[in-house]
Amino acid sequence: MKGKITALPVSYRLAVTSRVLAAVLGGYVVAALASVTLAMWLPLARSESVVTGMMTSFLVYLVAVLWCFACRSAWQAWFGLIVPSVVLAAVSGLAFWMGH
Repeated sequence: MKGKITALPVSYRLAVTSRVLAAVLGGYVVAALASVTLAMWLPLARSESVVTGMMTSFLVYLVAVLWCFACRSAWQAWFGLIVPSVVLAAVSGLAFWMGH
């Protein structure tokens, strides 16, 4: 016995696609900026701070992906990734400007 197959609305498909793009692209941007910021600001030897920043970036990426799918809307997911990206870019830019 075959049941009636209902198609998902286009708006739902676009919202899921937007969340996936936010998770993949936005998560990468946040993780990369967190890695750079930590590498510049940690008071360790240069090699140790780079390794610590890179290892922490995996956790940041995981949290960003989880955030994207835990939000109520795709707009909230994007906003939740754009704000930390801007803050991390400003902090790392400040470190670069100060000559850290």
